[in-house]
Amino acid sequence: MGIPVTGGNVSFYNQTGETAILPTPIIGVLGVIADVNWRLSMELPAEGLEIFLLGTTNDELDGSEWAHTVHGHLGGRPPQVNLAAERALADVLAASAERQLVAAAHDISDGGLSQSLVEMALRGGHGVRISLSGDAFVELFSESVARAVVAVSPDLVDDFLAVATQHEVAVQRLGVSGGDHFSVDAGDNSFTIALDDLRAAHTRTLPDLFDH
Repeated sequence: MGIPVTGGNVSFYNQTGETAILPTPIIGVLGVIADVNWRLSMELPAEGLEIFLLGTTNDELDGSEWAHTVHGHLGGRPPQVNLAAERALADVLAASAERQLVAAAHDISDGGLSQSLVEMALRGGHGVRISLSGDAFVELFSESVARAVVAVSPDLVDDFLAVATQHEVAVQRLGVSGGDHFSVDAGDNSFTIALDDLRAAHTRTLPDLFDH
């Protein structure tokens, strides 16, 4: 993989009184950026950026945040690991950053694509409008590995796609940044949520718990 791992820890027994938290594996890595200007943030810095999904989404919902939150269940088979795909994704992101082809990027992990897009929108203050042609539920909440969301300026799209093609990483255009809503066009399953409502849900969880 070529990832500089500096250390790690896996805690299987984390408990306070009668309350236990989930087993928590932690891996520490340290990377060197030759030029700090190459760094990529998750925040959407502007409107009108083209939003792309890198990687392949499979029907992998076992052990997901959706399964845990909605059904209180974390069993089943976790997403299939693909180290070659992970390396190819990393190569695309590194090459794109070095050539300054990408305005923002975010990994897809807990919560799936929906969570990543919401975090990018809230951090940058710009909404997103995306269209989904497949199973919207799977596309939004699957936690398949080796995936990322990127935002690209329209004038750099061709160069970015060439980099992804060179490394044989699948690319799907999702939509565009702009407005003050998180909007998903998915036929009968389409929906729109105001960023203000998402921000309230995102920031009020802990304060509300402590208030009670």
